[in-house]
This record gives sequence, structure tokens and C-alpha cells, in this order.
Amino acid sequence: MALRTRKGQSWRVSSALLAVVLAACLATTGASSNTVAECFSDNNERRIAGCSELIDNPNLDPSTKSLAYAMRALALSLQGALAEALPDYDMAIKLDPSSAMALNNRAWVLYKLDRLSEGMADVERSLTLSPSSPHAHDTRAHIKQAQGEKTAALRDYEQAMRFGGEHLVKLYQCGLEAQGVYTGPIDGLYTRDVRRALELCVGSPTCDPLPADEECRAATS
Repeated sequence: MALRTRKGQSWRVSSALLAVVLAACLATTGASSNTVAECFSDNNERRIAGCSELIDNPNLDPSTKSLAYAMRALALSLQGALAEALPDYDMAIKLDPSSAMALNNRAWVLYKLDRLSEGMADVERSLTLSPSSPHAHDTRAHIKQAQGEKTAALRDYEQAMRFGGEHLVKLYQCGLEAQGVYTGPIDGLYTRDVRRALELCVGSPTCDPLPADEECRAATS
């Protein structure tokens, strides 16, 4: 289940955690299993409807409500409604200030809205809470690149690959290939050629090492 999807990258929650959330909702709030499943659906419209129903449940505990707000915000952002997603992320973080996922996802939305300093504050908090998150390192790398801090951006992209492993390396390889700066194999190995391609990419504010949503799906699955 993806909690953050943007250009091939996502926060993920294990099925075990989803089962815990389901059990908690059913046990304490009377929410139906269908409503909870809809909130975690891959379909954005269904996700918005299901999460909205959960948010309206007066018996929902703050932690679960925070997650519902974050999931609805994700669906809105995936539909391109970035400004509309922000209030939901604000509520998610207000209800659960320790949500590294919500902080990182809000940081990405702020980055996309060119509110770089605000996004940096969020992603730094997210990394304090979850220092080994590949996705937060990737978010910070994008912000650093946009700020012209090439060395720092490269360092964070490398950290993202360190923690994200072969899958994330493949995503970068595919994205760099799409940018025309990498011609090697999509094999998940961080080689000198991949590093050279990243060095070229971070030097341009318009180069994104992550592929577009539909690119690389077969190669990186």
C-alpha cells in the first residue's frame, strides 16, 4: 500500500500495519471494514470518500484520524490538488506531530509548490523522527537540488539509495535514462556511471532522477 506516490516513489505501510489499523477502527469506532479499506484504496476517489467517512466518525482516535487525513491528502495531491491537500496534512500533523510520513509528504507538496524553506523544515523534522527513511532523504535531495546545493543534494540521493536499496537505485537509473544522462543497465547497482549521471542531474534545476509515474514499472517491479 503506497502512502506517498510521486514519480515512481512511495511511502509504504506493511499489510500488518493495515491490519492493526483495521482492527483498531472496527474495535473502537464501529467503522466498517469496507470504509477502512476504501481509505487505503489505490483508487483516489474511493480513498477520498473512505477517508472522509472515517474523519467524520466522532469515535475515531487521534492517531487513526491523523492517518485518515494523511491518506486523503495523498489522494488529493495525486489528483494534482496540491493546495487542497495541505490543510489535510496540517490536520494530520496537528493530531500526530510525530508522524514522519505526514511530515515528509507535506514537505514534498511544499516542494512542488516552490515553498522550499517550509518544505525543508518539514523534511528535517521527518528525518529526525525517521533518519533511515529513503523517501525523506530523496525529498531533501530534491529540495537541496532546487536550492542549488549540488553537493548536499547528491549526498542525500546517495543516502536514499543506501536505505532504499536496489528498488530505489533502479528508479534513479530509469529516471536518469529518461533525462538522457544515463545509458547503462537498469540493474539496481550503484556504479560510477550512475554517480556520474547523478552529478550531471543535480547540476540542473529541471533534471529529476525519479521517473514519471508510468515509466519503469516493469523494470523496477
